[in-house]
Amino acid sequence: MLIYDITPPVTSDLGVFPGDVPYRRQISLDFNKGDHLLLSSIESTLHLGAHADGPNHYDPKGTGIGERQLDPYLGSCQVIRVHIAQGTRVMPEDVKTPITEKRVLIDTGSFPNPDRWNSDFCALSPEWVDQLGAKGVLLVGIDTPSIDPESAKVLLSHHAVAKHRMAILEGLVLKRVPEGVYTLCAPPLKLMEADASPVRALLLPAGLLPEEPLECI
Repeated sequence: MLIYDITPPVTSDLGVFPGDVPYRRQISLDFNKGDHLLLSSIESTLHLGAHADGPNHYDPKGTGIGERQLDPYLGSCQVIRVHIAQGTRVMPEDVKTPITEKRVLIDTGSFPNPDRWNSDFCALSPEWVDQLGAKGVLLVGIDTPSIDPESAKVLLSHHAVAKHRMAILEGLVLKRVPEGVYTLCAPPLKLMEADASPVRALLLPAGLLPEEPLECI
């Protein structure tokens, strides 16, 4: 069974938004220092590599990522690819592939190296997000650090997501994944009241999970 790991490795080299907190791991106990075990802690932005935005990141009345239901992050998913200029937004007319699934991941190819930050990555247009929402899409994901441009002060696409109560995945690595339908498995950590969570995002063969709402107890 072929599984695509669409998560970039988390190291101190991993790019984060300018001014945000980069990943740092601090070792408290170490076998090499004669300790009886290895023990460490991390300091980092929650918007690290492949991550899920919490609604409270862009909506003052939104919930934290730990309060979200898991349905958007588990289930049938469609990977599509677009070819647009660097630094532009994905418009409805740029997407030639019909949307058939409730979760959509888009590969723009505009952020090719997660360890080397480039500010001119592509983002989504609120118009396309509105189209997805009208189709009943639960989640949209992208291969860049954000569905809005780095310079955006008004997060139009995030606000469109909020309007349709969709979920967001950002920072995915999709360049090796053929277009098509898969089963997405990318649940966020249960970080209560947090504005985001890193995820280990995986694409499994299609049809492994039912499409009816999942009950998590």
